[in-house]
Amino acid sequence: MSLRALVLSQGADRKVSGAIETLPEDRLPAGDVTVAVDYSTLNYKDGLVLTTGGGLVKTWPHVGGIDFSGTVTASDNPAFKPGDKVVLNGWRVGELHWGGYATKARVKGDWLVKLPAAISTRRAMAIGTAGYTSMLCVMALEKHGIKPSAGEVLVTGAAGGVGSVAVAVLARLGFSVVAATGRPQEGDYLKALGAATIMDRKELSEAPDRPLLSERFAGVVDTVSGVMFARALAQVKYGGAAAVCGLAGGPSFPGSILPFILRGVSVYGIDSVMLPKAPREEAWRRLGTDLPLDKLDSTVSEAGLGDLMALAPKILKGEVRGRVVVDVTR
Repeated sequence: MSLRALVLSQGADRKVSGAIETLPEDRLPAGDVTVAVDYSTLNYKDGLVLTTGGGLVKTWPHVGGIDFSGTVTASDNPAFKPGDKVVLNGWRVGELHWGGYATKARVKGDWLVKLPAAISTRRAMAIGTAGYTSMLCVMALEKHGIKPSAGEVLVTGAAGGVGSVAVAVLARLGFSVVAATGRPQEGDYLKALGAATIMDRKELSEAPDRPLLSERFAGVVDTVSGVMFARALAQVKYGGAAAVCGLAGGPSFPGSILPFILRGVSVYGIDSVMLPKAPREEAWRRLGTDLPLDKLDSTVSEAGLGDLMALAPKILKGEVRGRVVVDVTR
């Protein structure tokens, strides 16, 4: 039994190279469930692994891909049986553990979630870690008590993978979505997803000149951090909240404590990697009902394993629209 995989190696200069290889199945890492992978995706974190390793990979050679969907072929875990359709996000798969850029994967069953019947394996990866993270952001704002009647919700990095799904879900739930993007040409795309207002990211590109700006947003889904988050935070309404899940703009932000103590603003950190199973299952259940799957399809481009090395630098530069679904058989 063999598998086809994009095998990565890191040179002395720390640059990563990749080659598609046929490997025996016994090269797969330890785990109690084996999955025939249908699809994976390209995420920002995958871009780091594919270019420099990003400090995320400890052992080479390596198979990346932080998420995948497919069908269970063998299981020693009582929760799964051959034929089950499953999805995996996180758990350091694609970083410390071989991931989805192969036709087979072996993982711990506790890391897997059974797919809702409404979501095919291809659409599961059109959603992927990015869309799953988006749903967690929306759930955090809902838990805070934010309702559509509270006012506008800002989504930063709106044309990216996380942002696109966040826009679509929030609009489906009745929120007035302000989609911030550095790609004004994506305005029609974002409006088709449900955005009410398109904001040029230049409006958020300068650190606030004072700690509190005029109140505008009931909530924020932030995928960027850095200056953009600082300026957005200064405009959150009294009692509002921000769900923070990305750091494309860097891990720090030039903000102030004043929105928290003068406006009662809350910030929810969204971890999608080590999240326990119950909220993972709830997020996927919600995606099956609250994400307009027809609009999801408009966010997707498809690639094969052989395309990934060229695409990786582009996703790091913010040049990839929406979601890239990787057909691992290509």
